[in-house]
Amino acid sequence: MSQVNIRQLFEDKQVRLELRRVAGTDGVDRIIDSEAVEASNREMVGHLSLIHPSWVQVLSAAELDYLRNLSLDERNLAFEQIEQNGTTCLIVAGDNEIPPELMVFANRSSIPLFSSSKPSVHLMWLIRHYLAKELAESTTRHGVFLDVLGVGVMITGESAVGKSELGLELITRGSGLVADDVVELHRIAPDTLEGRCPELLRDFLEVRGLGMLNIRTMFGETAVRRKKSLKLIVHLHRSQDGELSQMERLPLVATHQEIIGVKINTVNIPVVAGRNLAVLVEAAARNFVLQQRGINTMQEFISRHDQMLAGG
Repeated sequence: MSQVNIRQLFEDKQVRLELRRVAGTDGVDRIIDSEAVEASNREMVGHLSLIHPSWVQVLSAAELDYLRNLSLDERNLAFEQIEQNGTTCLIVAGDNEIPPELMVFANRSSIPLFSSSKPSVHLMWLIRHYLAKELAESTTRHGVFLDVLGVGVMITGESAVGKSELGLELITRGSGLVADDVVELHRIAPDTLEGRCPELLRDFLEVRGLGMLNIRTMFGETAVRRKKSLKLIVHLHRSQDGELSQMERLPLVATHQEIIGVKINTVNIPVVAGRNLAVLVEAAARNFVLQQRGINTMQEFISRHDQMLAGG
């Protein structure tokens, strides 16, 4: 389960969103957790609504005018509904004057009240994007995660099979390192996994015999990436006697690996002396790009073969 408290939201986005504390600051430890979000079917952030409340409610000029035009009893009832529906914080957007009764309510209910000079739509878009990433379902995998020719490729395989050495060679050929050893995968969309590196290991690649290498220092800023969407898994395995000759030369069905509900294209490459694995990985990445464009090389070859047979 992932969760974000309002203090974290404020600290992470204070500068970007131009947030200012107004009232209710003793409630900044209120939590938004992924299980509650999924179970409620409520929007994470939206304009103030008493019928379909969001976890983070934003008030623009229209919502403030609505509150001001309510009678005292109606306003108190509205505040009671806001308090009871689990609202975690309120944000007044734009350069609008904040009604004193709203500040009194925020202090009494311990619901954090912030203000921002940003327009409400822009404010909600940024907060929605932030919460979606922070609350995303996540897992970890062992491997080397790289940006290979613009494709997020994770190299997996048993220990000492040569993952890091292959990663280093790909970096020298222009690929970018995202993570080595531990890859954090976050499901940021129904069909998208984003790979990141733990803070402790960021920029480092461990190579047996050389130790820990700082890739950013050795190869420059362009040799590392903060994050990348995972599109392809290349699994390395030691070749057994005669395995290469027995492998299916023209596989008709693509293989996949499912990670937290997302299917990722997978390529299995036997490790054999003399094979240039870096070239094979780059070729796999290029072939993936072609497939995404609707170009299936295997089907193209089979169609050409069938046409030649049909023509005698």
